[in-house]
Amino acid sequence: MPDNSKRILVTGGAGYIGSHTAHALAEHGYTPIIYDNLCTGDKRLAAGFEFIHGDIADAAKLGRIFSSVDAVMHFAAHAYVGESVVNPQKYFHNNLVRGSHFLDGVLRSHVRKFVFSSSCAIYGVPETVPITEDSPKKPINPYGATKLAFEHALEAYNCAYGLRFAALRYFNAAGADPQGRVGEVHDPETHLIPSALEAIQGRRDAVEILGDDYPTPDGTCIRDYVHVSDLAEAHLLALKYLGDHESLAANLASGRGHSVKEVLATVEHVCGKKVPVRISPRRPGDPPVLLADPAKAKEILGWEPKYSLEDMISTAWQWVQRNSR
Repeated sequence: MPDNSKRILVTGGAGYIGSHTAHALAEHGYTPIIYDNLCTGDKRLAAGFEFIHGDIADAAKLGRIFSSVDAVMHFAAHAYVGESVVNPQKYFHNNLVRGSHFLDGVLRSHVRKFVFSSSCAIYGVPETVPITEDSPKKPINPYGATKLAFEHALEAYNCAYGLRFAALRYFNAAGADPQGRVGEVHDPETHLIPSALEAIQGRRDAVEILGDDYPTPDGTCIRDYVHVSDLAEAHLLALKYLGDHESLAANLASGRGHSVKEVLATVEHVCGKKVPVRISPRRPGDPPVLLADPAKAKEILGWEPKYSLEDMISTAWQWVQRNSR
């Protein structure tokens, strides 16, 4: 019988965070099996790994895969906040309905370790900062609502069926693989740092600053950024943790806040080029400050971010210069 203890199914593994996690798994002796329908993923990000094109609702195909893996890392989801507001059906159908079918497929198999890509969007507008895992969970958009509902499903399945899970709540992911193997490929691109890099390259007219009149030191929103390779390492630690421990939910963040203007100034410093900007009105529902307390991930998983904001920008800049379409 083949040893499946190191084979890990990575749904959405041709996406941004999933692809970085696949490389982290491989570096530590695991064999990631990339499963992606490529509706938003890019097959180039799965290069070098076993790749299976498929949908998370394809029970027959997944059943065969579940029999040959030891654990699941689930990244496959629609993840544009704004789109979720104008097209909630798409998000509830994919992230929850199809996600529920996927979860049932896991239950029919021997797999009992499940690492879930969750989000800080489950918290909504925080009542206080920094945000801890016990902060109120009041999502203000359908995307966040689907992530929270899936966490509830995992909690119930854990209690009823013994499905151990780690729900990892990301804050603002940024950067690219320092070795240049994978990076951020989104269409459309909505994240601040790659948008700024596109503006520097002349691929967009300007970076839109959504409000410069917030009650913050420079008037722009403050967010908590974490390097994607640090996120990947947290998934690896969570997988190992589930081998001997009960389920957990944890924030993944740096615990340090950077304003929009501070990020753009750092982009200019790293790249040596001016970022064209355009000031627009605030976006409804955007809180002035989103800052996390990552102490639980440090205490339980032994996880601490290694990369700085400058590292995030410099690795992203190296990636886009080599891979601009």
